[in-house]
Amino acid sequence: MFRASCSALLLLSLSGAATAGPSLAEAVANPQRTPEFVARDGYRHPVETLSFFGIKPTMTVVEIWPGTGWYTEILAPYLRDEGRYYAATSAASLPMASEATKKAVAAYKDKLAANPALYGKVELTEFRPPLRVEVAPAGTADLVLTFRNVHNWISGDFELDAFKAFYAALKPGGVLGVVEHRAPSLQNRDTSRDNGYVTEGYIRALAYSAGFDFAGGSPVNNNPNDTKNYPEGVWTLPPVLRLKDVDRDKYVAIGESDRMTLKFVKPKTAK
Repeated sequence: MFRASCSALLLLSLSGAATAGPSLAEAVANPQRTPEFVARDGYRHPVETLSFFGIKPTMTVVEIWPGTGWYTEILAPYLRDEGRYYAATSAASLPMASEATKKAVAAYKDKLAANPALYGKVELTEFRPPLRVEVAPAGTADLVLTFRNVHNWISGDFELDAFKAFYAALKPGGVLGVVEHRAPSLQNRDTSRDNGYVTEGYIRALAYSAGFDFAGGSPVNNNPNDTKNYPEGVWTLPPVLRLKDVDRDKYVAIGESDRMTLKFVKPKTAK
């Protein structure tokens, strides 16, 4: 009887392993990822970054403003079998949405539709405070992620509303992961509108005002070669290279921006 029970448990375990989704490293190594995206792994460190934020394949994860889908190509297959993945795009449905926003969101949706096996379970929401703030049902998310977006919200004057929306979406004990271009500590908010860099102190103040506790930072996306004093702000550097061929080799040698990688937690006692 004992041997039969062990055999049944082994078969059940093997069956579960056969249907489980890819590991995080396997999701990053997926050959279906866009080659131009893969080329940026050395700057964006997806395995280390997501591991620092504590991601697990069973989680409900929300990515804010996924853009062209760089992280979608990793998160969608990783979460497909056991978790949930919400992609909170810019609010293209709003009358105020620009043509650029509409085109970008349409292109993202086309990307998802072109590969239903990979992206068929992605759940789309919209995010643009104050009119679109429910990025997932309230209190359901384990992890909310945002990559290099805070400076855009500063430009829109809704950065605190953004952090409050993320707090509302998370379960008590849930995590907010923020990656953002790091400004010198004395830079002011208005300068962030111009150069795309934000101080760590300001992001931590926003998170604290929304109700979060600070849970630590990681140096994984630091770049000490970034001097942060360029003619076109952070967009002077790769991948944008706004100056095109002007000093191109110099900026390519610097690499992508110096980025802070910060983790915040919604208190477990939160209601």
